[in-house]
Amino acid sequence: MNTSRENALRSPLFRIAPLALALAAVTGQASADTTLNVFTAGDDNMVAYVNEFLAPRFEASHPDVTVRALGTGPGDAGSQAIFETISAQRDSENWDVDVAVLHQRMAGQMVEEGLLRRYTDELDTAALATGESAKNALGVDVEGYVMPMFQSQIALAYNPALLAEPPQSYAELAEWVTEHPGAFGYNGITGGMAGVGFVFGWMYAFTDMADTLQNGPWQENAEARWSDALEGLRAFNADVTMTPGNAGTLDAMNRGEISMGPVWMDMYYTWKADGRLNPDFRLLLPEPGMPGQPMYYVIPERAEHAELAAEFIALATSPEVQAEGIVGEFNWFPGIDAEHVKDELSQAQWDALYADVSPETLASRGRSMPQGDYFRAILEAYEQKVSR
Repeated sequence: MNTSRENALRSPLFRIAPLALALAAVTGQASADTTLNVFTAGDDNMVAYVNEFLAPRFEASHPDVTVRALGTGPGDAGSQAIFETISAQRDSENWDVDVAVLHQRMAGQMVEEGLLRRYTDELDTAALATGESAKNALGVDVEGYVMPMFQSQIALAYNPALLAEPPQSYAELAEWVTEHPGAFGYNGITGGMAGVGFVFGWMYAFTDMADTLQNGPWQENAEARWSDALEGLRAFNADVTMTPGNAGTLDAMNRGEISMGPVWMDMYYTWKADGRLNPDFRLLLPEPGMPGQPMYYVIPERAEHAELAAEFIALATSPEVQAEGIVGEFNWFPGIDAEHVKDELSQAQWDALYADVSPETLASRGRSMPQGDYFRAILEAYEQKVSR
């Protein structure tokens, strides 16, 4: 995730003006045919995926429809930009965004504000996504309003040449770093969500509030119960190598400067496939687990082409497209349950995707990000208690 760009996107004027101009350009391209407008948060590859992979397949079966994707920027700021674009049209009869791709945090807020349409009750592929992330977005009930596009997961990558028996839990890791100072690397809460996710996993492991942090409700003075965990993390950080970000962690592993660190699994697999990562590196998901998050397909409440939007999402979440596009093109985990995608993948693809972290391990140790209020509170507490 590009932190500097995320900060720039926080300005409402920066976000809304270019989006309005871009939307005018997109809608202006429509001729007699219908244009399906897809707004997507995330990196540039999200726009490319819609325009170059999904659009041709949908247009082949809908010859009178043109699919146009507009990227709104990486990270939560990209989802915020979509929220502001739709929110600005609250008083309009029809809204110009037909499909949106959002992060968990914003999806929950938009459901609560009545900006999203309940549509998955009538979606053919909805029954293929039975995981908790299809129902709960950081403590908000979103069942019926969202369909996972893909699942991403943070795990620990390690170099078996330097670490033959890696620690299998946060508790073992905390002991291990004191005996191997500098061998573990991560970016704290700056420069990428892999480091942030590692911090959340630490809080799940070393507080008695793991379930509450993920699902709520908010408890006043909760921070007072975090003192021991935060002090332990501050001591832990004294024995680790701080990296400049997610990519920096993998680069440091490649150079042999560290032997272990948290990474997004899809980035790890992509780097391996591109020959940018030592092929001998391995992954593990430590007890009691680490967070991941999905991206969601949603339909705005007053989308002009809501019926077409649902058909587009049904295609995008079909087992064939999930296998070929989500797994095959981007090394993401499928948004629908893995069992429905397995028959569409070669045995080699399946083995590569789940070589180190099985679907069963993902189900038991793949955690959600904290509920929104706790998400912010933990980062603030880190700044105050750990970074000082």
